[in-house]
Formats: sequence, C-alpha cells, structure tokens
Amino acid sequence: MQISEAIKNAHDQDLILDKTFEILSEWLDKSFLPDWALSSLQELIDTQNWDEINNRFYQNITFGTGGMRGRTISYVTTEAEKGTPGEQGTPEHAALGSTLLNDFNIARATIALFRYTKAYLDDNGRSHEIPSLVIAHDVRHYSRFFCELCASTWSKLGGNAFIFEGPRSTPQLSFSVRYLNAHAGVVITASHNPYHDNGFKAYFEDGGQVVSPHAEGIVEEFGKVELQELPSFLNLDLERVVILGKEMDEAYIGSSTKSLINERVIAEQKPKIVFTPIHGTGAIASIPMLEAAGVSPVVVEEQMVQDPNFPTVKSPNPENADALSMAVSKAKEVEADLLIGTDPDCDRMAVAARDDSGEYVILSGNMTGSLLAAYRIEQFKKTGLIPEEGTESAALIKTFVTTPLQEKIAKDNGLKVINTLTGFKWIGEKLSDWQKILDEAMLKEGIALDYDRLPLASKRDLLLKHSTFYVFGGEESFGYLCDDSVRDKDGNAATLAVVELAAYLKSEGKTLLGYLDEIYVKYGYYLETLGNVYLEGASGAQQIKNILSSYRSTPPESIGGVAVTGMKDFGVEEIYDADEKKIPAQDFYLLSLANGYQYAVRGSGTEPKIKFYVFASSSVSGDSELESVKTSTKEEVERIKNAIIDDAMTRVS
Repeated sequence: MQISEAIKNAHDQDLILDKTFEILSEWLDKSFLPDWALSSLQELIDTQNWDEINNRFYQNITFGTGGMRGRTISYVTTEAEKGTPGEQGTPEHAALGSTLLNDFNIARATIALFRYTKAYLDDNGRSHEIPSLVIAHDVRHYSRFFCELCASTWSKLGGNAFIFEGPRSTPQLSFSVRYLNAHAGVVITASHNPYHDNGFKAYFEDGGQVVSPHAEGIVEEFGKVELQELPSFLNLDLERVVILGKEMDEAYIGSSTKSLINERVIAEQKPKIVFTPIHGTGAIASIPMLEAAGVSPVVVEEQMVQDPNFPTVKSPNPENADALSMAVSKAKEVEADLLIGTDPDCDRMAVAARDDSGEYVILSGNMTGSLLAAYRIEQFKKTGLIPEEGTESAALIKTFVTTPLQEKIAKDNGLKVINTLTGFKWIGEKLSDWQKILDEAMLKEGIALDYDRLPLASKRDLLLKHSTFYVFGGEESFGYLCDDSVRDKDGNAATLAVVELAAYLKSEGKTLLGYLDEIYVKYGYYLETLGNVYLEGASGAQQIKNILSSYRSTPPESIGGVAVTGMKDFGVEEIYDADEKKIPAQDFYLLSLANGYQYAVRGSGTEPKIKFYVFASSSVSGDSELESVKTSTKEEVERIKNAIIDDAMTRVS
C-alpha cells in the first residue's frame, strides 16, 4: 500500500487527526521529500504508530516568544533517521515532521526571513543594500549543521551570510548584528530546553528579537514558501559564507566590560568564584571577561565539555537546582564566595551565594535581578550617572511576571518603570524605541549619531535630555541586561555584573544575602513562586488552550478560599505602558487576590506547558521581624500556588 493511501485509510478510521491528514497530504503531494524521509514515514505506518505521526504533523511549527523551537529528535526515532549516528549519538537526520525543527523547516524559515528582509529594504528605499545575516549556534544536536544550512540558503538567495568559527552565545549574536550593521540575525538554539530540542531564533537589524510587524511578516512569508522549492536548498554551499574570527569576540568582550560601574573593585577584592557553563557556550566569553577584570574563576571541569546530551544534569536549565549541584559541591570544596551557572546559549545566568553557615543558597531570578537593580541604581546616583533625586528620563524595564520588588525599588528612587509582556524581545523593542527617539531628535539638530560608538557618559547625557536612559532590565527567568549595546538578555555580562556586586559588597564587609535582606527591610519583603503544568503533544496543546480560554469565559471567583478581586485580560483589554505605548494583545491574565497577592497565567511560548506566577509581599518593620515574615509568607504563597494548579486541572477539558 502506498504511503498516501495508508494515510487516507488511517484518517478514515479516525487514527490520525484532520489537521495531521491535511498537512501530511500536502507534504506528500509536493513530492519534495528525500528517500530517507519517505522511509521514515513508511516505518511509522508499518508499525501503526499513529500517535507519533499525529505528534509530528498535527500543526505547522510557528514563531513564539522565543522564535521557532521544536524537537529535532522526536519521541520515536526511526531507523531511517538514525542512519549512521554522528558523534555523541546524534542521529544522521533530524526527525521528519511539520511540528519539528529539521532541514525542511530551517530552510523554509531562512527563505522567509530573507524574502521579508529583502522586501523591507526595497520598501524603505534601500534596495541597493544586499541583505546580510549573522548566524550563531549553540552546542545542541544539529546546531552546526542548521547554522551552515541557514547560511548556505541565505547565500544561495543572493545575500551575505556571516557565521562564527564555532559555538557562540546568544547575546554575542545580538551584539554582532549591531556591530556589523547586519540586516538580520539568527541563533540556532533551544536555550535551556531538553536535549532533544533545538530552535531558530530570529533577530532584526536593531539586534533585538523580531517583533511586530516583522514577526508577522516573517510568519506570512513562511507560509508562502512552497515545499517543492526546498530541495535546491538542502545541499550545503558555503563558498560565499564569511567566517567571523577573534576580532568579533574581542569587540563583544570589550563592549561588555564597559557596562561595569566599578571595574577596579573586582581586581582589588578578587572574590572567589566557581563557574559552570553546564556543557554550553558560557565559558567562551564569560571566563575571558572575568579574567580581563582581574578574576580567574574555578570551573566545574566535567561541565566545561560542550556536549548536546548534557550528560551531568537532568536538565541544562540553571533555574533548576539540580543543574547546579556539581557547582555547589565545587564551591564548598574551595570555599567560594559565590557560584555562577549559565544555560547552554548563555543568555540566562544563575547565582548561589554562601550564607553564614557556609551553605550555598541558590537565588531566584527575581532575587538576583533585584540585587542588581538596587546596586546599579544606587551606584548610578552615587557616581552622578543619574540625578540623586531620580528622573523619569531614566528607567528600569521588567516583565509583568517579574517581581514587583524591582518596580518598588525603581519608583522609590524616582525612576520610570516599564512593564512588558513576557519575552526579552519586548525589552529589546523598548530599547530600540528610545534609540529612535534620540536619533530623530539629533537629526532635527542636523546631527547623525553613531549610537553604539558613543562613550557611555555622552550617550547617557543625550538620552536623559532627549529620550530615556536605560539603567537596568530583566525577567524572572534568570535573564538580565545591564547595557543596551546588546538587545537580549546577556548571561556573560550579567556574570560580570554579579561579580562586581560581590566584590563591592566584600569591600564593605557585606555579602549578597546580607544585602538582599537590607533590600527587604528597606522596600518590603517580596516572594514569588512558579507553578508549571506540562501537557505535551497534540492533546496537550488543546488542553493548554482550554485552560487559557476558560479564564476568559469563567474566571475564578476565589483561589484557596481567598477572593479574586480583579483580573486584567491582556487579550481583550487595552493596556498601555508608562510611555503610553499599547501593550500587544495576548492570552495572558493578571489576577488580584483579597490578601494583596497577585498571580499571572500564560502559556509558554517555547515549551508544552502553562505557567502560573504567584506574587506575595509583606511590609517589614525591622531586622528582627524579617525571618518570621519570610516563614509565614512562604507557607501562604505555596498554599495559593497549589490551589491555582488544582483549579487549572479542573479547566483542562
């Protein structure tokens, strides 16, 4: 029986979904699949693995908050896909499927990005410019191959493509797009996702992740790419592709060190640091940055090996304590002041600090972000970078799901606060907005600025006068940005910033944890927790939609016996930020409870799960009261989180 006939019979018997049948029929009708792909599909039919076929074809892969991500190694790997496995067990072929990240979808995405970029240049009177693309990749399965396929495809289309000689971090890509005046950028990464995933993360010429209208434009172009176009792009041709050398590393490292407020204190105090890249790209730039500042970190040797299987951890996500267990052991061994871990593409960074008993406390992303925000605002005022009384022309940016403590710190110091939707692309967009405002103001005065080459003092003065000066920004999921030369979260520069903070506190006879308690006493105690509900595959995607839509149709009246006093529905309400810019509509909800707590609900843009963020706060009258407030708040916030998840499970169907 032919494959097409077998698929039709399976659909007639309700073994595969309508959407699966529609997409798979199109893929077969276009006759573009190579022999190994057809053999793979035949194997799944012969074994009657209809669930696997549904999981692979129930939808087309889409762009989300982190770009395009998906499995490259599916739930079941066929013999045709295994082929001759490469180093570290990588199957010869990335898995076949419309939902998966494979050769076909990488080529389609690259074609779409090129065509959108070319049209954008043409529409803006820049048709004389040759579309240029910078591509970076992490250490994951197929990352180098996808990088080269992307570069080859772009080059075949007539553009100029630049790739690095090996793995590089996501923030370095963002920096390089701006440094090279490229029109677009791509990182092949799935960040901290499980080993079987990879991704295509798209950037535009401002160095930030694509946002509206670019994101919608690229998605539209993706849908226009004919499947029968793909075969001519699947064979690599790197003859015209430019390989970037050490000069780009040096430029990025040099720019990152400029974000330090007091570089000298690091060399003077030399805090003892344990560092782990968790098998990823973090060591490539973070260690040279630290060494240039005067500190040689102790590394976790086993995790310095770049390995797509992340063999020493269950998950390479530094948000998970297990991922830092080896670093904690090393820190105890050498009696380090603190330890730092970065995720595979080094946009996220985790910190653990030693307490008075010698144990290491892993800080949440909210804690680390609050520490950096408080320190940088204090030091900016102390050094005269911003006025002592504060100014609305200086700002902190955070996401709605990041701790309200950072908003409290910034507002109490007289700064503007911008809240954005989840995803660092929105922070990058705001930085681009502020740069455009400055550029336009200068053009009115007959001055064309080279923004990225301006000394910090000059940039600060101009932004304070004509636009908004960026002080700090971040999100709860361990992402921070100290300087706008990068337009994405930067684990390398954040590592440097935390070490500076630790060195400064050491010079004052203080510790990170002690400083955090000072912040709580001054601004109030804030605690956050996160509940995740994982729902995988085609059925899971529908269940996530059910939960989200039920909040709009039947919002909860109470949670855990506490009344719900209000709900913002970002999908239907018009909500504006502090610059009076409208927040894009999204299925995201922010609920207020009668006890002063809040919680937020959103579906993950990068993983098959729904997230529930719970925010608690309590006033603290003094040092003596802090510990009891911490204990009572923690108990209550956990109870509320569990009640939220229990409520969610009643909404699944």
